[in-house]
Amino acid sequence: MGLCSFLTFPLFLSLLWRLIIVNGNFPTTLEGPFKPVTVPFDNKTYHGNAIDLPDTDPQVQRTVQGFEPEQVSVSLSSDYDSVWISWITGDSQIGDDITPLDPESVYSVVQYGIEGSQMSYEEVGYSFVYNQLYPFEGLQNYTSGIIHHVRLTGLEPSTLYQYTCGDPYLSAMSDVFHFRTMPPSSPTNYPHRVAVVGDLGLTYNTSTTFSHLLSNHPDLLVLVGGISYADMYLTNGTGSDCYPCSFDESPIHETYQPRWDYWGRSKLESFIRSNLSTIDLRNLNASLLTELCIYESRFMQPLVANVPTVLVGGKHEIEPQAEDQIFVSYSSRFAFPSEESGSSSSVYHSFNAGGIHFVILNPYTYYDKSSDQYKWLEGDLYNVNRNVTPWLVAVWYPSWYSTFKAQYREAECMRVEMEDLLYEHGVDIVFNGHVHAYERSNRVYNYSLDPCGPVYITVGDGGSREDIAVTHADDPDECPEPSTTADLDIGSGFCGFNFTSGPAAGSFCWNRQPEYSAYRESSFGHGILEVKNETHALWSWHRNRDYYETAGDILYIVREPVRCLANQGN
Repeated sequence: MGLCSFLTFPLFLSLLWRLIIVNGNFPTTLEGPFKPVTVPFDNKTYHGNAIDLPDTDPQVQRTVQGFEPEQVSVSLSSDYDSVWISWITGDSQIGDDITPLDPESVYSVVQYGIEGSQMSYEEVGYSFVYNQLYPFEGLQNYTSGIIHHVRLTGLEPSTLYQYTCGDPYLSAMSDVFHFRTMPPSSPTNYPHRVAVVGDLGLTYNTSTTFSHLLSNHPDLLVLVGGISYADMYLTNGTGSDCYPCSFDESPIHETYQPRWDYWGRSKLESFIRSNLSTIDLRNLNASLLTELCIYESRFMQPLVANVPTVLVGGKHEIEPQAEDQIFVSYSSRFAFPSEESGSSSSVYHSFNAGGIHFVILNPYTYYDKSSDQYKWLEGDLYNVNRNVTPWLVAVWYPSWYSTFKAQYREAECMRVEMEDLLYEHGVDIVFNGHVHAYERSNRVYNYSLDPCGPVYITVGDGGSREDIAVTHADDPDECPEPSTTADLDIGSGFCGFNFTSGPAAGSFCWNRQPEYSAYRESSFGHGILEVKNETHALWSWHRNRDYYETAGDILYIVREPVRCLANQGN
């Protein structure tokens, strides 16, 4: 029996489940602020396998020949009518004597069309290689395969496309992949589901996270930094769960760039096929069933080649090298809507996904009020039309409002510079990673409960090799020494002073879970955002260790535009 036949019968259950979700009696932020909740950490509960996939694992091996494409991904442009297709051809090299490949030796071509029709459209893009170079004896240098980026334009909204990429003149084209464009921007159109997760790395936990995430059938994937974790390795391939603990004598923070290739080529199809019975059939509607049936005639393809993906640059993507270059691998391997959104940098930009305007920020480049990033953000927020894109979502890596001891208040200088601007423009939700746990705030502004402040959600729980965060800054005798909390990579000096008002006045930490922290838990998982209309969005967080249909945390985030935007001067 084929996969489609197997899945057709549960379609009725799917529709029933959707009805239950839409009409579910879930709490809303209008009922808040909520009393803080901490789920106790249970050492006896299995929390996954945070061990990196080794370079001998079949999932990460290069299986293509010659200039056949691999590491294919689709990224959003600034609006529904355009996407970027990216891939790599040729093999990378690492060692003392490396010779970069010639990008002119292969074309960058995408052939595409609406699903069910011929792939009669063709676009040509550009290609290049990047190097990761270290001016120190004994460190190995790296040169990538040939990286290709092609932008498709003039696309129809909410439409399923099929495409193949490569060089047709060398008979080196990829398998056929699919993507669905975003709906047009309006207060009534939204992507069905947006998956949000951070700090994935490439561990056995990562596979579990992805299998759960796939069961929720996202239309858009937002990866909140912590992607390959190549910076947890020396250039000779020696890794550690704590880089500064193990490699404190290294003259520079080294990285093992092949981990990026492993991450890009890792395939989930064998994992999914062997676990088909665990896919949540109730989450399949007719459209999704059709798309899944399309995949039946070939392998289940990697997620990022079929679901538009947004990658956020975090601390693990800095990767310093010769001539003080940073973010080279991250900025090279993926395409970003920087130019389309008026940004001069790949690490901060914006885009629309239906009636949601996303703003991607970065604390590891200049962000003070005189910086290019701040000035760009001012202009971008000023130009947002809330009658067209009612929802405003901001994303960056380190959290401002995490209450875990790990990374506690380390981005305080960024908060001091940018929080007022985000508040004045009525940002609704902020997603962060970095802290390897889950936490959701009440609406908050300047450490005070505020019904018009954003909801801050930390989702750095994707399953990376670093330890899960357990200890809270408000636990007895666990408040960190203020001088140790600033992250030198974020810069701008020290801003983490004691609180001057409220229950924690005169202290650097609260002596109990802060009132702005609504829910926190030390577990791996991912989140799903389902915007229902211009005022209501359903947020659900799903633990890896639970059944697929189970949400560990769920509520409606409700906007109050009349109340808040008027008060904030919009």
